[in-house]
Amino acid sequence: MENRQRLADRIDWGLLFILMLFFIVSAISISSAQTSGQYATNFVIRQAFWYVVGGVIITGALFFDSDQYKRLAWYAYGIGIVLLLGLRVMPESIVPYRNGAHSWYKISESVLIQPSEFVKTFLILALARVITNHHEQNQVKTVQSDFMLLAKIGLTALGPLALIITDDLGTALVFIAIVTGIILVSGITWKIIVPIYGSIAVIGGTIFSLVLYAPDFLEKYLGVDKYQFGRIYSWLDPYNYTREEGFHLIKSLNAVGSGQIYGKGFNGSEVYIPEAHTDFIFSGIAERFGFVGASVVISLFFILIYHLTKTALDTKEPYNAYVCAGVISMITFHVFQNIGMTIQLLPITGIPLPLISYGGSSLMGNMLALGLIFSMKFHHRSYMFSSDNS
Repeated sequence: MENRQRLADRIDWGLLFILMLFFIVSAISISSAQTSGQYATNFVIRQAFWYVVGGVIITGALFFDSDQYKRLAWYAYGIGIVLLLGLRVMPESIVPYRNGAHSWYKISESVLIQPSEFVKTFLILALARVITNHHEQNQVKTVQSDFMLLAKIGLTALGPLALIITDDLGTALVFIAIVTGIILVSGITWKIIVPIYGSIAVIGGTIFSLVLYAPDFLEKYLGVDKYQFGRIYSWLDPYNYTREEGFHLIKSLNAVGSGQIYGKGFNGSEVYIPEAHTDFIFSGIAERFGFVGASVVISLFFILIYHLTKTALDTKEPYNAYVCAGVISMITFHVFQNIGMTIQLLPITGIPLPLISYGGSSLMGNMLALGLIFSMKFHHRSYMFSSDNS
């Protein structure tokens, strides 16, 4: 009985309860989106299946502790690189052309797996190992050692980033967010971080200004075609691109605005929203359940991020802390980008809303990342008991 009690104490019941709430919200949101008649498939049942698979992934993650994850990090990273390379060399029968890119492996007619969703977690594991090993080897911090660490982080991220940036800009941005979040907690001096990210901000702002006010300059001297700026133009002024990139954004804004305070009800959809059960599920939530429903969803994400942050602060393992930082950065950026694009705060990218949007790869990838968090609590408890008993 005592062993059972100890095993129960090692489970992160708070995080498990949060995931149950996400499943309920996801099921209700997807079911409501299906009332528009856009698809004949029952995606709620499929989402429930992927949640079960995610539960199996989390259970499997509990069998490994932080030391084992640290040892396996480079193997996982290597597998991720191989999977991303396979997208470029495999025949179209295995890697179909879908949504303008070769980003999926075809398992069956109805099952497609996007490896980049798992590579995010593999990258987090590898970066955490790079930083941990660097600090173990460099007990005395210097500017030179910090530059070396930054170079190691950059080289580690370069491989997967280079393999996806041309086909999947949205996922590439998630990778950049993960790297940025981990760098901020890596211990690198702000004397390096501020100038580097300040320079990146200036360069980015300059390019953005050129896109808006001098596109001919970019086309003439950098060879960039003007049509590639359509996503930015449609983001800033969607009503002049109603038949092109601005179509999705206009529909999303109409849905979010028409929901008002309490929404139109479960079956109250009046605005046609493409991909209402995936990338634009938040628009459907805002229309059907209004400001109140949207606020509940956002609050649930705040609770999740708070819980992950608390786990990072409570852990005594530096490696675990860096892993937590990567997972927090990944989920936070996903939420900010997905919700931001539905309300014109950010440009539209193909990034789903974590744990709520329908999608097997996305859900399994997030469950794998959260499985690492469950493992931290599980094995932290076991270490405590073994220490007490020694």
